[in-house]
Amino acid sequence: MKLSVIIVSYNVRSLLEECLRSAEKASQGIESEIIVVDNNSADNSAGMVALKFPEVKLVRNNENLGFSRANNQAREHAGGKYVLFLNPDTVIKENTFRVCIDFMDSHPGAGAMGVKMTDAKGRYLPESKRAVPTPMIAFYKLSGLTALFPRSKTFGRYYLGHLDKNKPHQIEVLTGAFFFARKEALDKVGWFDESFFMYGEDIDLSCRLLQNNYTVHYHPGTSIIHYKGESTRKSSINYVLIFYRAMAIYAKKHFNSPGTFLLVFLLFIAIYFRAGLSIFKRLFSRLLVPALDAAVIYAGWLIIPAAWEQQISATGKGYPSENPTVIIPALILIWILSIYLSGGYRVPFGIVKALRGIFYGSLLILIIYGMLSEEWYLKLMTIVPLALWVGLGTIITRVLISYTRKRFN
Repeated sequence: MKLSVIIVSYNVRSLLEECLRSAEKASQGIESEIIVVDNNSADNSAGMVALKFPEVKLVRNNENLGFSRANNQAREHAGGKYVLFLNPDTVIKENTFRVCIDFMDSHPGAGAMGVKMTDAKGRYLPESKRAVPTPMIAFYKLSGLTALFPRSKTFGRYYLGHLDKNKPHQIEVLTGAFFFARKEALDKVGWFDESFFMYGEDIDLSCRLLQNNYTVHYHPGTSIIHYKGESTRKSSINYVLIFYRAMAIYAKKHFNSPGTFLLVFLLFIAIYFRAGLSIFKRLFSRLLVPALDAAVIYAGWLIIPAAWEQQISATGKGYPSENPTVIIPALILIWILSIYLSGGYRVPFGIVKALRGIFYGSLLILIIYGMLSEEWYLKLMTIVPLALWVGLGTIITRVLISYTRKRFN
């Protein structure tokens, strides 16, 4: 058999189906097999594979074993001369397998190769070709110098930005999203190191291939689409912890040469600083929208009830006083909790879900006011305009957030 394609799947059913269909087309005329290892997906990915792709070898796990262990599980099922580790959030071209096989057949010393990757908008992804992250190169990446000088042979070496992305090159590190390897080489150097749960294992395997005198190549003769990040929830704090923990594992494993202690120490400081910064950034982004909603509610309470109280006072009627340290937090809590329960804070932030939450929250507030004494009935007249104010503010904030994200992403 010429090729074994291994796909590890976790809760990406629709993307997995699209990936498998593209892999099937690329397999036409090639003696090949496709192996899917499902890491206990909750979206019935395994059931979809069994139903729609009966020819695919399916391995079902009862827990999420991570990327490395799941790929290694397929080792006993893989009978191809070449092995492709492929992410489920990718779409490949019909000529991709043939181009890779022809290249590897003509380069017997090659241990692995990758191809040009683009995102869903057709933009080139720099991780298509990378260098071994020595302590200095890793420091440039973590310090932000790589982003500032992407084409520099020194500062931009992490992504080999000085090399033309439209020409083939002998490189050092491939990404696990598309890792086309010679099985003989994999069996010699070992497959993925299972101490890496996810991330870093592709760099480690690339290094071991180089250490065993195999070459690693980048070939832009074909390309794939990588819906980058769709196979992992990169907005989650758990992602940050896994990612930077993998970097620490790699550093401990490979940065142990004499004379690099100080540099490695500084690198670890940078790793954990970036991890903390990323966690703070994600917490801030999660709390930003609720904080804006709270500000809208507070501003509305300052304006609408005050204006209504003036009108009532002018008629000579009594108007119950409220303790702002109680009523304001209560209103904010009820509306924000209602928006949250209605799904209004799920990304992407939906206006309809937020408005539904405001509606239910307003009903609850009206019921609470209605249960109080008669003099509080006058307060009921402020809830409807206040709810309309909150609804309008919610629409405006979400439109601005959506525009900002599209503008700067």
